[in-house]
Amino acid sequence: MDSKKLKKFLLYGTGSLLGIQAARMLARALAGKSLDRTIKILMEDLFDENLWELISAGNRIGWQNIVETNLRSAEGKMITRPMGSPKKFPSLDDLVFTFSQLHNMPTPLEEKIDTTVVIGKKAKKPFVISMPIMIAPMAYGEALSKKAKIALAMGSAAAGTATNTGEGPFIQEERDAAKYLIYQYNRGDWGKTPDIISQCDAVEIQLGQGALGGVGHVLYAGKIDASLRKDFAFPKGKDAVAHSRQPGMKEPKDLASLAAKLKKIGGGIPIGVKMAAGKHLESDLRIICEAGIDFISLEGAEAATKASPPMLQDDFGVPIVFAIKRAANWLKENGYHKEVTLIAAGKIRTPGDVLKAVALGADAVYMGAVALFAMSHTQVLKALPFEPPTQIVWYGGKYANKLNVKEGAKSLSRFLRACKEELVTGIQALGKTSISEVGHEDLMALNELIAKGCNIPMVYEPFKQ
Repeated sequence: MDSKKLKKFLLYGTGSLLGIQAARMLARALAGKSLDRTIKILMEDLFDENLWELISAGNRIGWQNIVETNLRSAEGKMITRPMGSPKKFPSLDDLVFTFSQLHNMPTPLEEKIDTTVVIGKKAKKPFVISMPIMIAPMAYGEALSKKAKIALAMGSAAAGTATNTGEGPFIQEERDAAKYLIYQYNRGDWGKTPDIISQCDAVEIQLGQGALGGVGHVLYAGKIDASLRKDFAFPKGKDAVAHSRQPGMKEPKDLASLAAKLKKIGGGIPIGVKMAAGKHLESDLRIICEAGIDFISLEGAEAATKASPPMLQDDFGVPIVFAIKRAANWLKENGYHKEVTLIAAGKIRTPGDVLKAVALGADAVYMGAVALFAMSHTQVLKALPFEPPTQIVWYGGKYANKLNVKEGAKSLSRFLRACKEELVTGIQALGKTSISEVGHEDLMALNELIAKGCNIPMVYEPFKQ
């Protein structure tokens, strides 16, 4: 480069740098003046005309309530909320485990740890899962896409555990992908044929669920596309109605005849019920156990579903921490704990939650929302940032067709295997060798409500030998 060109280059370059610096200084000055003016307004305007009133009112009323108030105002009808309540219930978070060190010695590293669980302890055809975690019932069509259901089935199979069909239509691809498939006997008039039941490893009679109770609901014909209509085996124009009660169950004693019928059709596979935990839990348990049921899927108030009214999510039901303890106590006191498998569900998210549920008396747990997060993993990036991550898994989601089933299955199986490893470590830290040995004596409480409700000592109480 000759001297003239170099001089010209340096001149233009210096001018550009000075221009950028001047623009930066101008922008900072303008931003500073704007910020100063905004803060001055906030500090001097009376409250009834001050924008800060929005923050003050929002904190008082709650931003969730403000949004849902506006949705009700816009729609003029009952709204539904996916993925459960944001409310903070008394929970498993308020429990911690002890450490075994000298009073109880920790388990040697070389000792084999048993995490297996039997589903249907006294059934003719029980099955054994590799860990106390199963995939929760999530409906095909009403909630999840076919790809999502197949990925969940494949991932659970790779990890040696079970998945649940949910109340939607039965799909053969899910059955073929799963190692153990629990069929949810829905409250509608689809599926539930002897051919379907005989293919499955267990049947779960749907009485209710934690986010909805026993309230019926309708998937209207206008929202059932041709593909889903074929899977429902419905003619055009027919609604999918999930009734409040099981068809044919007019009174509680009818549960026994339904259970006997399903045991006969299934050839001895475990027959269970799915229910929400309420005030009359012990009375419900007596009716269920006297009906000859093999397992109970008990959902706490924290449970989620694709769509239910916020009121039923926020203001109904028993939190799972108390529900498990009450159910486990009743089963033991009445001699059913060695016959009936107790499965807990409702915002169980981590290996620690799983071990706490087992310590309270559950045999196994269902994971729903967390299993979806694990399965979809980085594939949610296909929907983000312009759509919610659930659009990759919902039936009819904008990115549902982009879900890679094999990758989803691998992600879920890795998550489940990681959970199992943590459970093994937790059992070792308690000085035990089997998941079945973990009990309430291993727990301490962080607040007095949990301590009293679950009959567990507070962390500040001295140990009395």
